[in-house]
Amino acid sequence: MQLKSTLAALVLTVAAAAQTKLVPPANTPYGTAISSDAAKKIATAAIAEARKNNWAMAVAVVDTGGYLVYFERMQDTQLGSVQIAMEKAKSAALFRRPTKSFQDTLAAGGDGLRILGLTGAVPVEGGIPIVVAGKVIGAVGASGGSSDQDGRTAQAGAAAMK
Repeated sequence: MQLKSTLAALVLTVAAAAQTKLVPPANTPYGTAISSDAAKKIATAAIAEARKNNWAMAVAVVDTGGYLVYFERMQDTQLGSVQIAMEKAKSAALFRRPTKSFQDTLAAGGDGLRILGLTGAVPVEGGIPIVVAGKVIGAVGASGGSSDQDGRTAQAGAAAMK
């Protein structure tokens, strides 16, 4: 029964997040993995958003399997953000949902704490799946600022593919 309520909470969180165009439903199919040129385009847009706001960011773009395709770290970005950006992107690709959905579920407490037991689920905003023609082709992850700043940076990257 508790598993059902956890899954229901996760579904509701993802459904609420799906109101924006950048958030695919968790059952969005995988497509052909992102190309290196497209990955660079996404990272460039994300870095431009970070620069515009004076945020030092690390940005990672991964393919459908969560493997790194492109990475960029701005000068003065904390070194811990390198791995975090990659893990956020990987989580978003493997679970086909933004990492913010895990953050929100965890923040709700109760059964939402089970998120901590999901291997590879990063419960911090900043990972966004990349969807083209209705299929997940990879994901972008950003780290270096607050959760909101990371999320805005990753969303700017994801929007470059629209």
